Amino acid sequence: QVQLVESGGGLVQAGGSLRLSCAASASGRTFSDHNIGWFRQAPGKEREFVASINWSGYSTWYADSVKGRFTISRDRAENMVYLLMHRLRPEDTAVYYCSGPVTIPTMRGGAYWGQGTQVTVSS
Repeated sequence: QVQLVESGGGLVQAGGSLRLSCAASASGRTFSDHNIGWFRQAPGKEREFVASINWSGYSTWYADSVKGRFTISRDRAENMVYLLMHRLRPEDTAVYYCSGPVTIPTMRGGAYWGQGTQVTVSS
């Protein structure tokens, strides 16, 4: 079993940047073997896929809405997955979650979810 904890959210002005982190609190080897993704959910909306990365870290996928602005990366040795977000927009406001294992290429979340971290982008 993998326990995931997200951090790094906060309030930022439009055009600004944030880096989100997802840390495995247990079962590091299992986490390292998983494809991991970031998802987000805004109030009143369904959860949506944002970005994912394969087990090796060599392949990444992005939703069209964030492509060119967000970068997902991972440090397998440290059991960490990151989401670097640039040129943030108010429509990026949501609770961001990491999840695994992510089904690639369908980009569905798996059995493991973090508690989420709030990202708020002001106009």
